[in-house]
Amino acid sequence: MYMAYSKNPHLPRVRRDAARLVLQEEWSTREVARYTGFAQSTIVRWVDRASLDPRMRVIPTLSSRPHHHPRELPEELVARIVEYRRRHRRCAEVIHHLLLRDGYAVSLSSVKRVLVREGEIRRSPWKRWHKSSPRPAPERPGTLVELDTVHIGMALNDRLYVYTLLDVCSRWAFAEAEERISTHRSLRFVEHAQSACPAPFRMLQSDHGPEFSVWFTKHAKTRGYAHRHIHVRSPAENGHLERFNRTIQEECLSRLPRTLSAYRKALPEYLDWYNTKRPHLALDMKSPLEVMRSY
Repeated sequence: MYMAYSKNPHLPRVRRDAARLVLQEEWSTREVARYTGFAQSTIVRWVDRASLDPRMRVIPTLSSRPHHHPRELPEELVARIVEYRRRHRRCAEVIHHLLLRDGYAVSLSSVKRVLVREGEIRRSPWKRWHKSSPRPAPERPGTLVELDTVHIGMALNDRLYVYTLLDVCSRWAFAEAEERISTHRSLRFVEHAQSACPAPFRMLQSDHGPEFSVWFTKHAKTRGYAHRHIHVRSPAENGHLERFNRTIQEECLSRLPRTLSAYRKALPEYLDWYNTKRPHLALDMKSPLEVMRSY
């Protein structure tokens, strides 16, 4: 049994003094109850708490919040969810499917809560979730411009990054190689792309990578660009750029030595050919620059 919650700042000291009257002055709990005006059962609980630690200076107020919910999951089911997670190393959706298959009645939301509470799913306290604004229709060049980064290499000492950008309407593309990625480099990349693109950018669209965080959104707005994030785990919303990432790797990057100087030398030549001469099936065999000039 727990005491009711109280905001009285003097109550912890009152509990201590009442318990000391019983433990040190040898008063009876009934006498202390009459003296303080509290119920005898309350005095008994205070004495029991003070007896556990004789050095306790005050008896703090305990919250009246219940420790258990009447509809909480059984401990056996919680242990089973954690066991499935550690055995299969799969996401909550797969674990939920396996539990249902094995005859356990549990909802997907309950599986996710258990995994988070038990520390099986780690979420960064610094990660901010972004609310996606409506996606504009790419009716004209610059209306919707997709952003992304291509990671080249796996080891920390052997890794390059390629910023990529694509105008969805005309398929006009731009790319730059960097040794590192950051919000400042992302904004600088957009400015370089805008200076090379004939059409002004209106809406920038990216995933939730740290290089396109809240700082990037704020400073892009000051330069006249709106910025939206795609929905979580929805790379298809950036599908046009994802296809360009594959194209640039197959037609350009895969043929180069993995050095920053080689990338920076080859990318401008490839992009000039891609935007002015390469025929596109989606553009009726026209080049992106031909489509952009038609508007």
